Amino acid sequence: MHHLPSKGYYCTKKHHFDQAKEGYLNLLPAQHKKPKEPGDSRAMMRARRNFLEAGFYQPMAQALTNIIEKHRPETIPMNILDVGCGEGYYCRQIESLAKNPEDLNLHGIDIAKNAIFAAAKKQKNARFIVASSKSMPYADEYFDLLFRVYAPSDAKEMARLLKPSGLLLIVTPGPRHLWQLKEFIYTNVKEHSIDVPLPTGFSQIESQRVSFNIQPDQDQRMALLQMTPFAWRANAATQNKIQHAKDLIIETDFILTLASR
Repeated sequence: MHHLPSKGYYCTKKHHFDQAKEGYLNLLPAQHKKPKEPGDSRAMMRARRNFLEAGFYQPMAQALTNIIEKHRPETIPMNILDVGCGEGYYCRQIESLAKNPEDLNLHGIDIAKNAIFAAAKKQKNARFIVASSKSMPYADEYFDLLFRVYAPSDAKEMARLLKPSGLLLIVTPGPRHLWQLKEFIYTNVKEHSIDVPLPTGFSQIESQRVSFNIQPDQDQRMALLQMTPFAWRANAATQNKIQHAKDLIIETDFILTLASR
């Protein structure tokens, strides 16, 4: 609940939480701070921020926004939560690309305080909270739509937060995502299944595959590599090959899956 005099919030047990001057709340219990600064490293966040802000994934953000626009409820505002929002790139894209962004209540949650700090600083029309996706500090059946881009989540928590008519939008890598980067790292690169496993209790409404090519420069390639779960497999020699490859064009491939309870 919002406490206007202090500009903070308090829970039903009367615990008070101050709002940072940037506008975010830190609701991550101390016992969940293992390590001391949980979430992605600063290097990872910096790489992701630099790459995304260059606009390489904008076509996917547009597709994500189009699905949200297509399934807007009749009642307004539409409450939307980005689970594992990082620095808030997709929340900003939705606000920028939506037809009537004033009818959207955008929220973001992430376990990394530094990421939420950056998100809140860049987007004043959204609400960001430092918290775990396993225990999200929102009321039951509050959201019309939850979305997550690669981020881990808890099926029971998502079901709890969604309205009976609520929707879940999941973005996962497609079979050929970053294929050319993988060719530098793996001896035999294989396409994985296009099927996206849904959390327990959810049924698929629609699925869309979004694929396009990008041509990042040398520094942007290295930033992209740092964003991937296979970066640790690339030794110094491999990284050097990736960075200095001539005219490297990289495939991106995403699966956007919309589901309901």
